[in-house]
Amino acid sequence: MKEQRTLIDELKYQYRYGGMTIKLIMLNVSIFLFINVIIVIARLLGGESQLFLNDVLQWLFTLNTDLSSFVLSPWGLITSIFAHYGIWHLIFNMVFLFFVGKMFEQFFNERRLFQTYLLAGIAGGILEVFAHLIFPIFQSSNSIVVGASGSVMGIFMAMAFHQPQAKVNLFGLFPVRMIWLAAAFLLLDFMNLGLNDGTAHFAHLGGAIIGILSIQNMNSPSNIINRAQKLSMSISKIFSSSGTKMRVEKTEKNTRYKTDIEYNVEVKTRQMEVDRILDKISKSGYDSLTKKEKEFLFNQSKNG
Repeated sequence: MKEQRTLIDELKYQYRYGGMTIKLIMLNVSIFLFINVIIVIARLLGGESQLFLNDVLQWLFTLNTDLSSFVLSPWGLITSIFAHYGIWHLIFNMVFLFFVGKMFEQFFNERRLFQTYLLAGIAGGILEVFAHLIFPIFQSSNSIVVGASGSVMGIFMAMAFHQPQAKVNLFGLFPVRMIWLAAAFLLLDFMNLGLNDGTAHFAHLGGAIIGILSIQNMNSPSNIINRAQKLSMSISKIFSSSGTKMRVEKTEKNTRYKTDIEYNVEVKTRQMEVDRILDKISKSGYDSLTKKEKEFLFNQSKNG
């Protein structure tokens, strides 16, 4: 008889083997639970204690769009993209993240998923702060931004522009190409800019821009994710020990990025081979492929 895992064992198993998507979801859920436990405690205490705890939560986990307040808590650019206050806000973002994140991991690796999530969220926050700084309609109010929407939008846009012909079943019934869904999301966010609807549309658009840029010339040093990765490695070298520095420097020295021209030629060549194999399948069936062709097709579907 197969031994059933306890809830704790299942959570450990999912965290270890579920991939980066599951790790991100578990992190978001954990922070949501922590925030709401503190909110309940604050409500029970009441008075000045409630005000103090609520202020601490806002100081730690939200992005303040007022520039002077933002300067005092800049970490909100990062903490806010993992935090949610409302249960439905959390559920919507995590369901969306689960589907697009799992699809993303089929074409790319876990590290790139995390980097896209982080960079898209940060860029969305910066754009939201910048918008509140320059547009008069926002300057009479001070708002806060919280939630993973910008990060999830970045991941979705990366997938939609990387696999524009891929289809998803809208509401489980209507097959729609991802690129059309992406266009609809972009249009809705653009049309709703400036509305007081409680949605950070600039953050969505900022995340979307990063997602689109993240799949441009992915093996080139000019790619935005590769630039961010190189910057993070440079920063880590500053704070690392001398032994770690040597290993990092050796890795960087042996890493050669392709030029944009080399990368584009390689992508075109791979795509031509994929088209040839797919044409062969349509004419003679999958079994007509050679072992080498099957392996090539599998690797393309796995690595993108």
